Amino acid sequence: MTTAAHPYFDHPRPFAFAHRGGVAGGLENTERAFRRAVDLGYRYLETDVHVTADGRLVAFHDATLDRVTDARGAIADLPWSEVARARVGGREPVPLFADLLRAFPGTRWNVDVKAEGALLPLLRVLQEQDAWGRVCVGSFDERRVARAQALAGNRLATSLGTRGVVALRLRSWGLPARPRPDARAAQVPVRQAGIPVVDGAFVRCAHRLGLQVHVWTVNEADAMRALLDLGVDGIMTDHVELLRGVLEERGAWPA
Repeated sequence: MTTAAHPYFDHPRPFAFAHRGGVAGGLENTERAFRRAVDLGYRYLETDVHVTADGRLVAFHDATLDRVTDARGAIADLPWSEVARARVGGREPVPLFADLLRAFPGTRWNVDVKAEGALLPLLRVLQEQDAWGRVCVGSFDERRVARAQALAGNRLATSLGTRGVVALRLRSWGLPARPRPDARAAQVPVRQAGIPVVDGAFVRCAHRLGLQVHVWTVNEADAMRALLDLGVDGIMTDHVELLRGVLEERGAWPA
């Protein structure tokens, strides 16, 4: 099935993704960060999800609270009542993903499922809010995204995991490999471990297979321009004003 058949992708390209709401602002994965991106005109937002010890799905990148909040501990070991008291940057609460969906009804979300335990809670939230058309699920773990796809079916959009991206890279070099056929996007870095991932051959191969190419995390204007010249379908950035400016100079920022 092509990406055009799923409502997540029915928006003018290239997509501009606010990575964790815009990490450069210092309050990643908070409602304030996402609000700032939405106020700038972003309609695609990227986040990560973990689940608390009592089953609440939170938008947060790390497995522990230590790096970006004034609290400590592994999210999976803490009840929501404790996680809710933590403050990102000492200021902003850790949000529940369900609350973000409600707070920004006109947005679409790229969701990286960071832990296996977060998968079923995520699917429950999407079912409860009928948000299947607003979310693309990704993970480095190919088995995890394949499981999400198998559980939810075609109503859910998923991207390739690491194994699928490797297969797509090999196929773009003419080797007999095939990525997972029910994925709708390849979400990739420009290079990995010194090996180029995104080039013209990779983008053309993905497009032949009906896959979009979304590139993360791109924070320099020249790199953004080069990727757009290759025909990528989306760019994720920490610097939300910068990407907006690059797209505006090309007449590609959505009105």
